[in-house]
Amino acid sequence: MRTLFLNPPSFEGFDGGASSRWPATREIESYWYPVWLCYPAGMLPDSKVIDAPPHKVSIDQTVNMASDFELLVLFTSTPGFHVDVKMAEMMKDKNPKLKVAFVGPPVTVEPEKCLNASTAIDFIVKREFDHQIVDFAKGKPLSEIPGVSFRKDGGIQHNPEGGFIENLDELPWVTKVYKRDLDFRRYNVPFLLNPFISFYTSRGCPAMCTFCLWPQTHSGHRWRLRSADDIVNEVRWAKENFPGLKEIFFDDDTFNYRKERTIELCKKLKPLNFTWSCTSRVTTDYDTLKAMREAGCRLMIVGYESGDQQILKNIKKGATIDMAQRFTKNAHSLGLTIHADYIVGLPGESRESIRRTVDFAKSLDTETIQVSIAHPYPGTEFMDYVQKNGLITIDSMTDDQGHQLPNIHYPGLDRAELVDWVERFYGEYYFRPKAAWRVVRKAMFDSDERKRLYKEAREYLALRSKRKRFVADLRKEASRAGAAGD
Repeated sequence: MRTLFLNPPSFEGFDGGASSRWPATREIESYWYPVWLCYPAGMLPDSKVIDAPPHKVSIDQTVNMASDFELLVLFTSTPGFHVDVKMAEMMKDKNPKLKVAFVGPPVTVEPEKCLNASTAIDFIVKREFDHQIVDFAKGKPLSEIPGVSFRKDGGIQHNPEGGFIENLDELPWVTKVYKRDLDFRRYNVPFLLNPFISFYTSRGCPAMCTFCLWPQTHSGHRWRLRSADDIVNEVRWAKENFPGLKEIFFDDDTFNYRKERTIELCKKLKPLNFTWSCTSRVTTDYDTLKAMREAGCRLMIVGYESGDQQILKNIKKGATIDMAQRFTKNAHSLGLTIHADYIVGLPGESRESIRRTVDFAKSLDTETIQVSIAHPYPGTEFMDYVQKNGLITIDSMTDDQGHQLPNIHYPGLDRAELVDWVERFYGEYYFRPKAAWRVVRKAMFDSDERKRLYKEAREYLALRSKRKRFVADLRKEASRAGAAGD
């Protein structure tokens, strides 16, 4: 079957599916690669991957493609699901013979709800879907494919799951699919060197963070590894086939989880003489960081999450404040750059804990930060916690442009204050002289950097204004409600 793998158009600037770790529109326009879709696409030579958001493919253009394919595989997300359903229905109307499969975290957690959302969806595949999609496209009946849910005899049949892929070296290189179907110059992440490409060296994550979507709903906690030789060969091929490539990002859940494996891989990457970045945990020791730096590592994305030890314990982070401080000191001493991720609104959050996190972030003084609002996604332990404690609201987790909004509240910490804290966090962090000078210095000596920073500043200031209106509106509502109660 001629197969279309689709990361669909939705909100402007929305990077909410097909492997994006944060399913929402970001403060600064960013696009990550649709890695998950590209693996099965690499096993079907007559397939095509359409990553609509970065390539500016419109809804009408996407719908018109329906006539050219027999199977549509659409990667969906919780915030974008209702838009994705409409897209599937429009494509089915265009081509009634088109078979439609939905994949992605929401279908794993709520398969019946997803199937019942529309008759346009013929089946869903829970968790990893690589071989299942390929088998169906090659003619295998749905009843024989593990992890599939589909309609049968007036009801829904749920096939038993078939386990995770263990030998990752058997999978194709996604970079070859990038070359075939995507324009790598369309992908942009502010803290990475652009143009860049990204791919995985492993799947799954042994860490037990309660809020993290992917291990709990999609790739699992079992850590499965590609061989060092397979990774090195793909890097070598990418260097030869993407002219102008400035960086490779290893987009694993946690790239350097095990010291021995990381050091072995770094020894084999070093002779290739290229710049790369990766994800990291603060549990990584000095020797590992040193090996990474010597092998060409430039930057790490690090989930610090909170500067409050009790919050870290609440979310089962498996790390301490002391570890984070030691890790940051070691990384900076080696010349490694850090993009630090923080979350406002995790279980147990209070004004005092957020204040500790803001102060903690400033004391670490990493090169860049991202501050997100905690979202309890279906299928996560975090969702179970907020439901059990009556903390979740009926409000959407995104606005009509896909920007994240809080859908939880805590005693003494309402939705308006959570949004306000995000803005205060950014403001206090970046308007310090030291942090501001880092930004200005880049703009002074690099014209491309100057253009990029100008664009990012406009995008961020527009969102900041929008958030301030949101906070003001919520506080007006609360004030009116209080007056009415009196």
